[in-house]
Amino acid sequence: MTTLEDIRRVVGGVDTHGDVHVAAAVDEAGGVLGTASFATRPSGYRALLRWLSAFGEVSVVGIEGTGAYGAGLARYLGDQSVAVLDVDRPNRQVRRRQGKSDTLDAIVAARTALAGGAGGAKVRRGAVESLRVLLVAHRSATQARTKALVQMRHLLYCGPDELRERLHSLSADALVHRAARLRPGPDIADVTAATKRSLRTLAARIEHLDAERAELVAGIDELTQGAAPGLRGLHGVGPRAAAALLVAAGDNPERLRSEAAFAHLCGVAPLAASSGKVSRHRLDHGGDRHANSALWRIVLVRMISDPRTRCYVERRTKEGRSTREVMRSLKRYVAREVYHHLPRR
Repeated sequence: MTTLEDIRRVVGGVDTHGDVHVAAAVDEAGGVLGTASFATRPSGYRALLRWLSAFGEVSVVGIEGTGAYGAGLARYLGDQSVAVLDVDRPNRQVRRRQGKSDTLDAIVAARTALAGGAGGAKVRRGAVESLRVLLVAHRSATQARTKALVQMRHLLYCGPDELRERLHSLSADALVHRAARLRPGPDIADVTAATKRSLRTLAARIEHLDAERAELVAGIDELTQGAAPGLRGLHGVGPRAAAALLVAAGDNPERLRSEAAFAHLCGVAPLAASSGKVSRHRLDHGGDRHANSALWRIVLVRMISDPRTRCYVERRTKEGRSTREVMRSLKRYVAREVYHHLPRR
């Protein structure tokens, strides 16, 4: 007769790739039960779960890269009510001693999940995932716009004197508006005509990118208002800042145990760096840099327009703190405030 004690608990580990996922199964003592490879498509996900279940009851699966190659597998396992943990890449010192292979990485992922050395994986199927993909397109359009504008300025610096005198002192928006309406003429061999044509082409590209960005921001605004109205109601929190913070937290922010954990996720929690008789903290250079940038923008807005923040800045400045140090403290305070306005399921 089979009893509960006879059921083997199995922990899985997966090293993810673009075409093939390598999986490992370990028992409760960390012993390797088996390894196998599976295709990165729905049929492969089903086969991987069946393979793990053949060893016993699957208690948890540690996946390396749930935000990249492992996103599809993490979604599938979550739909099957299997606990999923996000596992970091193996320690470099351990890799140097033990070597590197996909199978070894899968085993390390399983043992890390067994030891509780991994955090909960983000759920990528709700409004926050929609925000993430919109932000990707918006950042791409912004980068392309900046690059095109720099190229326009460079063409003017090196271009004919007539064009430089007419256009170089204009603001960015005025330059784009004027350049988009240039008439280069039919002689492409003429330097002035060729420069006008290039400027007009770049200006048209920027106007198209501006239209793209406006459309994307409208979608981001609508989604953030619906997903987190409390967050949008905070002073200085606009659509893009709210979206960046929501994406950092994920569709399941309840996996973040405290506001301190969220601050660490955003890279605004000071880290202990004491040794011997020296007791100090250092700046956290890790975390989600987009969320960190969003907190910086919120703080900047509040330093300009929020009376309480202005009083705080004035007081800390009189105490000898630099503006950069004051902003670091304010980012930590804003992260605490934002945490309590994240949507909970």
